[in-house]
Amino acid sequence: MLKELKQNKMYAYLMLLVVAATAGHQAWRTLFNNLAVDEVGINGFQLGVIQSVREIPGFLALLVIYVLFFVREHRLSAISVLLVGIGVAMTGFFPSFYGLIFTTLIMSIGFHYFETTNKSLTLQYFNYEQAPLVFAKQKSWAAVANVAMGAFIWLLAGHLSLQMNFIVAGVIIVLLAFWAFFWKPENKDIPAQNKGMVLRKRYWLFYVLNFLSGARRQIFVVFAVFMLVQKYQFSVQNIALLFIINNIITYFISPYIAKGINRFGERKMLSLEYISLIFVFLGYAFIENGLVVAILYIIDHIFFGFSMGINTYFHKTGDKKDIAPSMAVGFTINHISAVVIPVCGGLLWMWHWQIPFIAGAILCVVSLVFVQKIKIEN
Repeated sequence: MLKELKQNKMYAYLMLLVVAATAGHQAWRTLFNNLAVDEVGINGFQLGVIQSVREIPGFLALLVIYVLFFVREHRLSAISVLLVGIGVAMTGFFPSFYGLIFTTLIMSIGFHYFETTNKSLTLQYFNYEQAPLVFAKQKSWAAVANVAMGAFIWLLAGHLSLQMNFIVAGVIIVLLAFWAFFWKPENKDIPAQNKGMVLRKRYWLFYVLNFLSGARRQIFVVFAVFMLVQKYQFSVQNIALLFIINNIITYFISPYIAKGINRFGERKMLSLEYISLIFVFLGYAFIENGLVVAILYIIDHIFFGFSMGINTYFHKTGDKKDIAPSMAVGFTINHISAVVIPVCGGLLWMWHWQIPFIAGAILCVVSLVFVQKIKIEN
C-alpha cells in the first residue's frame, strides 16, 4: 500500500508541507516559553491571553471555506505554511507582551489554516484504509523534522540568541513553503467540494468530539510546558530534549496507531486514549516531581496522536463532497473552547496551579462517554 500511496502526487506534497509547518511550530513552541518567561517576564494570566490569541485563527478556520472561492486548496496550504515561517522569524524582534501577541497571531493563522486544508486534502485524496496510514506517515515525518529542529535548538541555544534561533527557523520554513507553492499535485478526478457553510444534524457527534478535543488539547499544550518551565525550572535545552524524545517515539508509534484504527475501529482506540489521559491529567495535578511530570508529558503526547480517529470517523460516515467544509467547521468547533480556556485556565492557575489539570481529567471523562456513541467499527 505504501508504494501505491507514493504514486499519488498529493502524498509527497502534503508530506513536505507537514514537515515544514510542524518544524516551524515546534521551533516556536520550544523557544516561546523561555522567551516569554525569561526575557519578557509574563505571568500565568498573560500567557493565557497570548495562547487564546493563538487559537483565534483556529476559531476562524471556518473562513477557509470562503477563501477557497478564490484560491485552490493545495495552493492555500503552501501560502499558510509561508505565514508560519514569517511569524516564527518575526517573533524574536518583538520581545514584549503585545509583540508576542502580534507575531503569535501571524504564525497561528498560517498553522491553523494549513491544519484545516491538510486534513481536508488527505481525506479527499485517500480512501478509508489509506487515510489513517497517511495521517500516521505525516506524524512520523513531522516527528523527524521536529527532532531535527529540536536538535538544532539544543545544540545552538548556547551559541545563538533566542532572536537568531527564531530567525533561522523561520527562514527555513519560508523557503520550503515557497518551493512547494510551484508544485502541481492536484487530481481533476477528485469530487468537487461543496462551497460555503455545511452544518448537518447527522454530523453532531463529530462536532461534539472536536469541541471536547480542543478543550482538552489546550490544557496539555498551554499549561503542561508552562508548568515544566515555571514550576520545575526546565531550561530551553531541557524542553528541546523533551520534544526530541516525544518525536522519536511518535515516529515509531504513529503507524501502529493507524493500524489500530483500521483493525479495532475508532471507538475502541479513542476510548483507550481518554481512559489513559484521565490518569495523566490527575498525575499532572497531584505528582509533584519534575521527572515524573516530564514522563507524563511524553505519555500525553503519545495519546494525542489517537485524535486522528475523529477525522477518520467522519471519513467513514460523511458525504465526500462535505469533506473540505466539514473539516473547516470541525476545526472551528475544536477551537471554540480553545479561545476561552487559556484565559480562564490562566486565571485558575493564578488561584491554584492544579485546577486546570483536574479540569482536563473531567473533560476526558466526558469525552469517554460521548465516544461510546460511535457505531462504526471495523
